[in-house]
Amino acid sequence: MRSADLHTHTNYSDGTATPEELIAEAVKAGLSAVAITDHDTVEGVERAIAASAGGPVEVLPGIELTSEHEGLEIHLLGYLLDHRDKSLLERLQLLKKNRVDRIYRICDKLKALGLSLAPEKVFDLSAIGTVGRLHVAQAMVKEGLVNSTYEAFNKYIGDKCPAYVANFKLSPQEAIGLILKFSGIPVLAHPYSMGRDDLIPRFAEYGLMGLEVYYLEHTRSMVDSYLHTAKKLNLLVTGGSDYHGKSKPNVYMGAMKIPYELVEKLKEAKARAD
Repeated sequence: MRSADLHTHTNYSDGTATPEELIAEAVKAGLSAVAITDHDTVEGVERAIAASAGGPVEVLPGIELTSEHEGLEIHLLGYLLDHRDKSLLERLQLLKKNRVDRIYRICDKLKALGLSLAPEKVFDLSAIGTVGRLHVAQAMVKEGLVNSTYEAFNKYIGDKCPAYVANFKLSPQEAIGLILKFSGIPVLAHPYSMGRDDLIPRFAEYGLMGLEVYYLEHTRSMVDSYLHTAKKLNLLVTGGSDYHGKSKPNVYMGAMKIPYELVEKLKEAKARAD
């Protein structure tokens, strides 16, 4: 049976695998399709497409946009968007700058808590990619400030923790609108992480077209609930592993496989929208 993993990250955001390495892992996992969904960037998509040419794995252009609503960090996946559009690339450069500014503010908050972390240590780890909290956590481990990335998030930089900084310029409505503007399919990523399922109908009113129902941290009851919500609101169903390579060693490529027919439904929705 053909299968897909529609949530993966390369070293163009906070993953460790190059686009070529990611495709090699997808081939080994026996996948028919993967979506490259790096945070606030599409820079790795072309390399992944080139690496997959003539092979068994199809690459879906994608992105994961971070937005903020009432102090909550909301992630929106955008599938099959026009990743070559110059206007999109210009907008993403602004988001990349916001991410850099956020690191300085997080480091300032950590310093106020007695933890000295130079922003440059974080940027060294992000290298070519968009910088994020996972890079901060990794830098904190490397500098001996915490014992694990879990501790960094749980005690310092996770949502509502003392060194957390939102600083995202997009609201969920704006993120959904941005994906739609560039002919993409907006899908709410790992909805359990919001802790606010009551927001899903509102996001649907904004133009949300799908839910990431199949996710490693979703329990069976969560999956059933989100399937019910998707059916009720006429939303597409997607899923993926949230693969980050060595950044999340317990999450391997294809750890969450979904039927390829869900990819076909995404394509059908894209064709109708176009």
